[in-house]
Amino acid sequence: MNDDPRTYPSEVADDRASLTAFLDYQRATSAMKCAGLTGAQMRQRAIPTSTLILLGLVRHAVEVERSWFQTVLNGKSPPALWPRVNGAFGEWQVADADVDGAFTLWRATCEDSRAVVNAFPTLDARVEFRGESISPRYVLTHVLEEYARHNGHAGLLREAIDGAVGE
Repeated sequence: MNDDPRTYPSEVADDRASLTAFLDYQRATSAMKCAGLTGAQMRQRAIPTSTLILLGLVRHAVEVERSWFQTVLNGKSPPALWPRVNGAFGEWQVADADVDGAFTLWRATCEDSRAVVNAFPTLDARVEFRGESISPRYVLTHVLEEYARHNGHAGLLREAIDGAVGE
């Protein structure tokens, strides 16, 4: 029996169900990579040659979700949550960052993203953004790819922090 709460879509699911289910699976994988860690571990630079930090990845996921779903698809311009610091993206500046607050914001942002996609009658609908015609299908696929790539990073970080491995 599989006790993993993450589920794949049915093989006969349509595109909307498949893409949203696979994206939710990747979101759940991101949360799993961070589960059980302390705030200090979430802020730890676990690989000396890399500036990636698990908490930074969580905050980056918030920015990715907001950029693609709210700004591109929904036409809104939400204010920056973490302003740049000396030209560097603020989401990676985590020394004093609130871990629980980041996860609360991430979960709410994912819900907002789901609502934006669900408002489109079809994934083939189009919005104009900076001279390009973009579909919800493209955004779902792009954000899915973004999570999958960063989940690979998170796996390496987690293993370096406490030896935990797994999808």
